[in-house]
Amino acid sequence: MKQTFLLIAVLLVISVVSAQSVGVGTTAPNASAQLDINSTTKGFLPPRMTAIQRLAISSPAEGLLVYQTDYPAGYYYYKSGTWSPIAITTHYPSVSICTQKWMDKNLDVITYSNGDTIPYVTDPVTWSSLTTGAWCYYNNDPSTNATYGKLYNWYAVNDSRGLAPLGWHIPSDVELSTLETCLGGASIAGGKMKVEGTTTWQSPNTGATNSSGFAALPGGIRINTGAFTDVGTFGYWWSSTQDVALSAWGRFLFYISANIDRYNFPKNMGLSVRCLRD
Repeated sequence: MKQTFLLIAVLLVISVVSAQSVGVGTTAPNASAQLDINSTTKGFLPPRMTAIQRLAISSPAEGLLVYQTDYPAGYYYYKSGTWSPIAITTHYPSVSICTQKWMDKNLDVITYSNGDTIPYVTDPVTWSSLTTGAWCYYNNDPSTNATYGKLYNWYAVNDSRGLAPLGWHIPSDVELSTLETCLGGASIAGGKMKVEGTTTWQSPNTGATNSSGFAALPGGIRINTGAFTDVGTFGYWWSSTQDVALSAWGRFLFYISANIDRYNFPKNMGLSVRCLRD
């Protein structure tokens, strides 16, 4: 009899709670809220995860909210089949060079600015045949990411969904020429952009002073066969400017030269990307 009475009491409490708002830190939760959290010393902490973990969520519900911990960090919500950032503000470290403001490191994202996933492609044959956006680590080695960032083909650079984070863009060929000019011309600008010393750049790292603050690193390249080469000796960066149907303009720096050189790279090559403030 006592057990029956206890069961009825528990069910009654559950029924009352489910019919009312629930308060945390308040005895008078707002009637319009199912859950009302009140505090002046603590905040609400949603699930925290990396972009890869977020994208691995199975059948996310409409309106699902998470906080992404890796680059670009921020709140993301799921709507109409797509993850989108919630008003991500641009807190990326930057450096002012003449009239331009540059990110101080290579781009390191796995989603377009609208939240869509950029394919990660390791297979060389698949990479060489791509005509759509993709990224990879140098030599398919994730340990290179912290230093050099990721490599992207030009199809990712040119995707309408936007490779650059909000508030930034991929520099045009003209904007890269402006950088060269403001640093004294192509024959010496590269030295002013390269990180000093031979920790990352191979010796002799000619002309390297990094007086501009650009902090260019020799992240190498993925050539159009899908093979990797040149880490430690060359750094390569895309522009957003097409040359002809199968190539686009970019720049490269070399360990035995102070030059910055302009070159039209095949679009299915993997180069570093450095963003410019809008």
